[in-house]
Amino acid sequence: MSDPAKPDVLDMARQQLAVAAEHLHLDEGLHRVLATPKRQMIVNFPVVLDNGRVNVFEGFRVQHNVSRGPTKGGIRFHPEVDLNETTALAMWMTWKCAIVNIPYGGAKGGVRVDTKSSASESSRN
Repeated sequence: MSDPAKPDVLDMARQQLAVAAEHLHLDEGLHRVLATPKRQMIVNFPVVLDNGRVNVFEGFRVQHNVSRGPTKGGIRFHPEVDLNETTALAMWMTWKCAIVNIPYGGAKGGVRVDTKSSASESSRN
């Protein structure tokens, strides 16, 4: 369930795109393409922890746009990371690469994990 106090960063990224599209008189179809990620993947993977327990973590990978070349983007490790946040970060990476004329599209990964927890407990016990 989403937290009403937490801003929807994907909505924020799409609103920023809408403002830019209006200023650039961007074609409506191209605007829709840029507002939609190329690929999204959700994975669950087991990890053997230092204490010997096996825990299953949820991960995300989003490739936003590949029109400028292969995608690039890091991985965010956070207990509240989700698909929407990962998608927004991938969109922003697309814009950053385009602005500095790097021939890559934007991507981002995320793993839902509390790295500060001594037992590295997953949110999906």
